Amino acid sequence: MVHPLTIQEFLAKAKQLPVLDARAPKEYAIGRIPQALSFPIFSDEERARVGTAYKQQGHDPAVLIGLDLFGPKMAGFVREAEKLAPTKELLVHCWRGGMRSGAMSWLLDFAGFQVYLLQGGYKAYRHYMHEQFERVRPLLVISGNTGSGKTDLLPYLQQHGQQVIDLERLASHKGSSFGSIGMAPQPSTEHFENLLGMSMLELDGQRPLWLEDESISIGKIQLPQPLFQRMQESPTLVLEVPKAIRIQKLAEEYCRTDCALLEAAILRIKKRLGGLATKEALEAIQTGDMERMVDIALTYYDKAYTYELAKKQTVLRLPLETLDPEENALRLIEFAKQHKLI
Repeated sequence: MVHPLTIQEFLAKAKQLPVLDARAPKEYAIGRIPQALSFPIFSDEERARVGTAYKQQGHDPAVLIGLDLFGPKMAGFVREAEKLAPTKELLVHCWRGGMRSGAMSWLLDFAGFQVYLLQGGYKAYRHYMHEQFERVRPLLVISGNTGSGKTDLLPYLQQHGQQVIDLERLASHKGSSFGSIGMAPQPSTEHFENLLGMSMLELDGQRPLWLEDESISIGKIQLPQPLFQRMQESPTLVLEVPKAIRIQKLAEEYCRTDCALLEAAILRIKKRLGGLATKEALEAIQTGDMERMVDIALTYYDKAYTYELAKKQTVLRLPLETLDPEENALRLIEFAKQHKLI
């Protein structure tokens, strides 16, 4: 028997059971339920063929073409499902909960599986993710100039009982022109939203959520507008670390980085740095003078940070003299308590 489930019921079941995504590989690659396995009823080419037939000939001819493509694969689908779900209990979805997941659910039910089908499909899941960004929840935004150790604090905040989401980890990018260095390829904005929405679902919506300050873009990814706007309106706690300490930290990190990657990062901000500063930064990279290169780059980034900080509604400044992440996390928690934010 096939059991239709709401998105909330489906995600609860997904914590214990395999999730089969019956959409085409290209759809899956763009965005997916994070724990879902690609189990396409059609290849990308086959999906395009059925879709074209539907537009040009109508529903019935498209269904017949789909059945012609589906029929020869049925035994293979059952064998593969038995490997993925040895208990013969699983969840299935497609884009809208229509023909593809319906056909796959019918087949697996016929083969003796206990099948749970997502009502409304992946489209319902995406709607549910967007609801998470619309929710009003208390936020605390950690800000500070580049090199202030904002990201380093996050795991220590979490260790001390605070709710934290690392946006840059989910986006696989550190936010600046240098942000892709040492990071895996970025997901699509759609899949980033899925990862972020799922992270939010795990948290207590009544307790403050700590986020690192970001612009609307993290690399090629766009933050959800409702969340970004909420971040602008929320208390912003600024880590004020002396520039010399920030330069030393970043220089030590970039000493281990391929010079070609650093040069490419400098050239991406060439227009903002100006010709002379760009030339000097490139020369500093070639001679291994990373502190000089960082100093030049920070001249631009510190100005940009000051400009963006002026847009915030509530700004609280915490002077720090070291970059010890655990010590600074504890100081930040105490600072937030003093201001009755937690």
